[in-house]
Amino acid sequence: MNATSVADTLRRIRESVGQRVIGQDLVIDEVLVAFLARGHALLEGVPGTAKTLLVRSLAEALGAGFGRIQFTPDLMPSDVTGVSVFSEPTRAFEFRAGPVFTDLLLTDEINRAPAKTQAALLEAMQERQVTTDGKTRPLSPMFTVFATQNPVEYEGTFPLPEAQLDRFLVKVRVDYPTADAEVAILDRYAEGFDADRLSDKPIAPVVDAASLAALRNAVDSVTVAPDVRRYIAAIVRATRDDSGLTLGGSPRATVALFRAARGAALLAGRDFVTPDDVKDLAPAVLRHRLIVAPELDVEGRTADEVLAAILTRVPAPQ
Repeated sequence: MNATSVADTLRRIRESVGQRVIGQDLVIDEVLVAFLARGHALLEGVPGTAKTLLVRSLAEALGAGFGRIQFTPDLMPSDVTGVSVFSEPTRAFEFRAGPVFTDLLLTDEINRAPAKTQAALLEAMQERQVTTDGKTRPLSPMFTVFATQNPVEYEGTFPLPEAQLDRFLVKVRVDYPTADAEVAILDRYAEGFDADRLSDKPIAPVVDAASLAALRNAVDSVTVAPDVRRYIAAIVRATRDDSGLTLGGSPRATVALFRAARGAALLAGRDFVTPDDVKDLAPAVLRHRLIVAPELDVEGRTADEVLAAILTRVPAPQ
C-alpha cells in the first residue's frame, strides 16, 4: 500500500469508529496507534465512557475477531488461555481454546483478577503464544489486548505489577466527553442507535485481512531520522534522572516510544516521524511506566505533570 492509500484507509477506519464513539477522537487515535505498532493498550476511565464500545467498534471496522473477558477475583488462568478436557468418544484429552485465541481481546477490569491470572496474559501479550500442558500454541498475528481498569474504585482490586504494566504500549485515559459531544450522543440515541444492540447495525469492515496486515507492515517503513531517535532516547533518559520520579522509563520504554511515534506518523499520513509525533505520544507511552516520588504523590502530582515538565526541558530537534 502506498502512503496515499494508507492514509485514506486509516481515515475511513477512524470515521467508522467515530460514528459510534462520539467525542473521543484522541482516544480512538491512540488505540489505533497501538494496534498499528503491534502493541497493547490499557484503557483507564470510569464506567460508562464507551471503552467496550470503542474496542468492539474497532474490531468491526478492521474486520477482525473480537473476544471479551470479564475479569473477576475468582477468574483462573485456564479461563483465559484454555484447558485440556478428557473426551469420552476419543478417549483422549482435547484442548479447548480460551478467549485469548482471537484478534482483538478486551479484558474488562483487568485489575479485579489476582496476580496469577494477570500473569497468564504475560506470555500471550509478549510472545503472542500460550503454553498449556507443555505445548506451545500460537495466537493470531493480529492478537492485541485492550485492557480496561477503573481509576476510582480500589476495593476488591489487585494493582497491576510493573512487569505487567510494561507490556502495554500505551495507557490511554478515557475522560468524560465534552458537553456538545454528550448532546451528540443523545442525538444518536434519539435516531435509534443503541449500544446494547450493536448487532442490529454492524459496522462494515473497512479492510480485509491482507490490507490489515499491509497497514501494520507499513509502520516498519516509516523513517525516524537520527536526531529524532536521539530525542526519543533523551526524553526517556530524562525520566530516570528527574527528582520527581522514583522510577523512570526503561530501554523497553524507549523502544515503545519509537514504535508509537511511527504509528502516529502513519496515522497522520506521513512516512516520517516528527518531534511533535514523539511529544504527542510520550504521555500515553510513558505515564504507566513511571512512579512519582512519594513527596509529590502526597501533593497530588501525577506522572503526566512531571512528564510535561520534562518535555518542556528536553530540547526538540529543529
